[in-house]
Amino acid sequence: MAKKEIIDQFKIMAPGGQATPAPPLGPVLGAKGVNPGQFIQQFNAATGALNGKVVGCVVTVYNDRSFEFEIKSSPASVLIKEAAGIEKGSGVPHTEKVGKITKDQVRKIAEEKMADLNSGSVESAMLVIEGTARSMGVTVEG
Repeated sequence: MAKKEIIDQFKIMAPGGQATPAPPLGPVLGAKGVNPGQFIQQFNAATGALNGKVVGCVVTVYNDRSFEFEIKSSPASVLIKEAAGIEKGSGVPHTEKVGKITKDQVRKIAEEKMADLNSGSVESAMLVIEGTARSMGVTVEG
């Protein structure tokens, strides 16, 4: 049997457990040589518990058209919007504030994202999350 050779690796974002092969996901997968139906079925099975929460995914495609994917945590902005209970961030974050989150919520988000951040401790990860919140117009209290 020939050795599997990686021919492509790319990142996508999709709603966990609710992805469909319709645009924009299907055409991207098809263009990269991945069977969209097969990918969507496996992705939805792996992320069913997330129920519509946007998650990142790194897809590796091999020369025999097989693939593997690794599920990442949700983007920090999605987690901050969820914690603050807002629809979207501010267009002018330094003058117009759109929500508030507490230090405890920041810690919870930092712990969830810890594997995907390049931080050495939870405290430094919290600083990254606080910076993201500031740039979205969300105030961190406490």
